[in-house]
Amino acid sequence: MAGKQISLPAKLINGGIAGLIGVTCVFPIDLAKTRLQNQQNGSRIYTSMSDCLIKTIRSEGFCGMYRGAAVNLTLVTPEKAIKLAANDFFRHQLSKDGQKLTLVGEMLAGCGAGTCQVIVTTPMEMLKIQLQDAGRIEAQRNLIGRHGGGGGAKANVVQRKSPTALQLSRDLLKDKGITGLYTGLGATLLRDVPFSIIYFPLFANLNSLGRRNTDGSAPFYISFLSGCLAGCTAAVAVNPVDVLKTRLQSLAPGCHDETYSGMKDCIRKILRHEGPSAFLKGAYCRALVIAPLFGVVQVVYFLGVGEFVLGLLDGQKH
Repeated sequence: MAGKQISLPAKLINGGIAGLIGVTCVFPIDLAKTRLQNQQNGSRIYTSMSDCLIKTIRSEGFCGMYRGAAVNLTLVTPEKAIKLAANDFFRHQLSKDGQKLTLVGEMLAGCGAGTCQVIVTTPMEMLKIQLQDAGRIEAQRNLIGRHGGGGGAKANVVQRKSPTALQLSRDLLKDKGITGLYTGLGATLLRDVPFSIIYFPLFANLNSLGRRNTDGSAPFYISFLSGCLAGCTAAVAVNPVDVLKTRLQSLAPGCHDETYSGMKDCIRKILRHEGPSAFLKGAYCRALVIAPLFGVVQVVYFLGVGEFVLGLLDGQKH
């Protein structure tokens, strides 16, 4: 990605390590994004990203900002591996005799990568959203209990326990089968495919600008800034679909929250009750998550972590 030739196994290792580091660094912002996107006009708990994080720390402690992180950290490696491998595969198939891909070819390769990654992305995001939003729903119940909910409501809140990812998975598989884990698949496709169509060509073209190193590769800072800018642009562009996906994948909405029967119903109710601006909820949080995440990818590639790990493994064999 940074302009140097890297083997596929090294790319998979780089993508996995970059995903683990990136998710760990930006997960609290991602949690704020989910909670801001899910709260509706009649049940607002948070006014901004900073307000959300402050209230989360106060009510749930520091670890509360990492609710759902275990799911992400477990599945982010195969997700990034599939995305990078698929993009490389389609770019290779679409290129003719090693010639540079056209913009349309780059977009098609990105489309293929985005389509393939939803195999892992959909269940990962669906489980993560349930765990991330549990704190918002709990805060909402507490608020209702304090303002007219009565002692019974408050007692109800105390007794509730946030489910684990394993419990959620088991219940979904029991009730709905494997399709339960793929709730919101259509919305995930509508988000990830356009994201990849925008990101990969934009990164490739931005990364080709400016001066080159002696080996023809892009300098580190060009690749880093290209990854951040391309990721940020693609993230904001698809944010309206991300709002739809988040709402549809919230299996246990809070008190007074709308429920949706599908994408059309979700779009109609959001426009009617919250207005078009609701589709931009969490956009700056998403940009703050994606930009450094893809910047980290470039750092990992620049340091050659994947090649280093493969070298160690190869040394142990001999």
